[in-house]
Parts: sequence; structure tokens; C-alpha cells
Amino acid sequence: MVMQVSTLNNGCLMPQVGFGVGQIWNNTTTQQIVLAALQAGYRSIDTAASYHNETGVGQALATSGLPREELFITSKLWIQDTTYAAAKTAFQTSLDKLQLDYLDLYLIHQPYNDTFGAWRALEELYAAGKVRAIGVSNFTAGQLTNLALYSTITPMIDQIQFNPLHQQRELQTVAREFQVQLEAWAPLAHGTQTLAAEPLLQKLAVKYHKTVAQIILRWELQQGLIIIPKTTHTTRLRENITLFDFTLTGAECYALKQLDQQPVSFFNEAALIKRLKNLRLHD
Repeated sequence: MVMQVSTLNNGCLMPQVGFGVGQIWNNTTTQQIVLAALQAGYRSIDTAASYHNETGVGQALATSGLPREELFITSKLWIQDTTYAAAKTAFQTSLDKLQLDYLDLYLIHQPYNDTFGAWRALEELYAAGKVRAIGVSNFTAGQLTNLALYSTITPMIDQIQFNPLHQQRELQTVAREFQVQLEAWAPLAHGTQTLAAEPLLQKLAVKYHKTVAQIILRWELQQGLIIIPKTTHTTRLRENITLFDFTLTGAECYALKQLDQQPVSFFNEAALIKRLKNLRLHD
């Protein structure tokens, strides 16, 4: 299998399919499944400080035997550290847990706290060669526009919730305007039965002798997104990377675009805002 890559706006090459470890809270389990992913051919691993499993990822990388230059490792800055000073300390903590000398991609995980101060810290880490690319996660079209217009370095990535039911078309337009690569988390909509039961997807799965999940992931690749599907099942892990031996037609891609429902986000923003207010009260 030859992995396709996306070229970020700074020229950095990033595998178009990666493996996400969100909501795998146990470091031992994380180490085991990341090793399985690397053995299956994944070379891009996406973690975050808030996942509490960077140590497990680091252990898997250290024991994999793979050369560092073959790997593309992403981590993210969580909200309480989204300031200029705290971002640098948090970045080093992530490096230490991952047992790495540099990161391939570092993202501001959520658009809260002092995002401009944190972004300035990321720009300096990038200039110092500690990270090959920098970006954001969960930034809306307006938030991405604001950061792109008023920063020295334009983000290379915006990692967003994206799937056939939630296509964020306005954000796609803004990302193209600023040459920001979009990366999809929850590309399978957390396995929602609404997608699994969709007749069009089932029909295409039969036609191409693929699973519904593979049809969805292939469509997202053809929309130009980077994807990081997460699973703890080794069979699905292998299926989720077997996406380069078929191509959907233009008409099929157009039909899948019509599934967009702009649903309520899987991410509970109201609950997070409440948590942020509580944190502020205890500062």
C-alpha cells in the first residue's frame, strides 16, 4: 500500500490517513492499539494532552522500531495552557511524554483562552524547529479568518468535525481562501446509525465490495480532507486504511454531498463554556 500525502501550505508533507487515539484513556491500551496501527501501515498518529494517553503513544513509538523520519506525530494544546507562556511549557511536557525531540504538527485544541498569545508561542516553536507544522482545531470560519488575518504565520491545519452529515461548507470556503488544510475528526460520525443505514452508502458498499465506513472515508479523501479515524478493533483498523484501491465517480461524490444535514455538533460547546466559567471562578 502506498500512502497518499497532502502538502501543507508550508510545503510539509502529511499522510492523508492517520490514526486518532481520542477517548482511549488507558495508556496500556493506547500503546497496544498504536503498535497495531503502525504494523498495519499507519505512519500518522494523532493525540492530545487532553486525551491523557501521550505516554502510551510514546511507548508505542519507542518500541515500534520505525525510524523517526517515517512518522508524523500530532499533539494538541489544551485550554488551560492556551496562553503564551503556558503553551511552551505544555509543548515540552507533550514532547517528554511522547519521548520525542520534535513534533510534526502541534494544534491549539479549542478556540478559547488567549489563542493569540498561544499562537505566538507556536510560531516561535515553529521558527525554532521544534515542530514542523502548526495549526488549530475546532476553529469556526470566523475564528480561522481572524487568526489568519492577524498572525504572522497562517495556520497549516484546522482539524474539525466533518462527515457526510456535517460538511461545514462555509469553513471549507474559508480554508481554501487561506490555503489551510482541513483535517476531519469523527470522520465516521462516531458510528452513528443514521449513516450506517443510509441506502446510498449501502449501495456503493456493494458496488465496490467495501464497507460503508470505507465508502465514507474514501469520499472524504476525494473531498481533499485529511482523516484520522479512531478504532480499537484491529479488523476495522486495517479496513480504515485500505482506501486507495478504488475511486468514487464524480456523480457519486456529488450524491454524497447531498447528505449534508448541518446537525447539532457532537461537541457540547455549552457544557464546555460552563466548565470554563467554573475554572475562571477558581483562578
